[in-house]
Amino acid sequence: MSISAYLKDIGRGKDGARALSRAHAADLMGQVLDQQVSDLELGAFCIAMRVKGETPEELAGFLDAIHARLPALPTSAAPTVVLPSYNGARKLPVLTPLLALSLAQRGCRVLVHGQTRDPGRLTSHEVLQAIALHAPTLPVGTPTDPSHLRTAPGVDFVSTAALLPGLQRLLDVRRVVGLRNSGHSLVKLMQPAAGGLLVSSYTHPEYLQSMGDLFRLTGQHALLLRGTEGEPVADPRRTPQMDLFHHGQSHTVQAAQTGSLAQIPDLPAGHDLDATVQHTLAILAGERPLPTPVALQVAHICDALASLATPSALPTTTTCLEN
Repeated sequence: MSISAYLKDIGRGKDGARALSRAHAADLMGQVLDQQVSDLELGAFCIAMRVKGETPEELAGFLDAIHARLPALPTSAAPTVVLPSYNGARKLPVLTPLLALSLAQRGCRVLVHGQTRDPGRLTSHEVLQAIALHAPTLPVGTPTDPSHLRTAPGVDFVSTAALLPGLQRLLDVRRVVGLRNSGHSLVKLMQPAAGGLLVSSYTHPEYLQSMGDLFRLTGQHALLLRGTEGEPVADPRRTPQMDLFHHGQSHTVQAAQTGSLAQIPDLPAGHDLDATVQHTLAILAGERPLPTPVALQVAHICDALASLATPSALPTTTTCLEN
């Protein structure tokens, strides 16, 4: 079935559109990822889904197509954590590299994937590249081929284009039409490292429900939180709620911080690359404390990795912080 047949179902407007089955959604996305559709068809798909909105079954089907096409990564004895980094720094610094390297210090292999450059924003890729230059002894890499991902504890950044060129093409539609599309949700939901833990984030409260429904449907192992400006790292100023999804079950492992802030942490400017690098290195060297919300996130990720081998074992809720 060509994509035009699916467009007739999803392109009838918000009230008239019909949802696709998981199998049909997988077939549609497979054609998109294999770049078998024209630019016009791709744009129509993006706008139609933007107006209609995705159901959990459709997102699951889209992910089925993505996971069937992702390249196989080298196996590792170290537990693997996946951090999708697609928002970068705006007002606040991008601390995803700090989270990644803090996990590496605790014996994790961390895969960060995202865009290498984003006009007007500072990306995790740029920060990790600068860290590798300033501190060459740290286990940081930016391989252009996913098959070269390290097997030992450390951090590697792999671009979306290297993971799946067809998915990058879908993301690039935004630069033409100016609107986010399904691809921007899917990159935060996909799991390139089978058996590892995905750390994902949302920006608006309603996405906690929709992303949670998807994780429960697919049985993915994921830690979900309201991240810092869309990045998968806890806001250093206030601890967010964190939910663990494990074999179709979910549990809140960290309650949100309540009350007013006792102290605003000292943070570099969002677009200052050198200041962000120096801030990150100082924390990793123990010269500055790891912000409490990020330290809690690291602890919950390590606990979640330990629980992956036991389907019924979900960590308990941590008491919410109050200042």
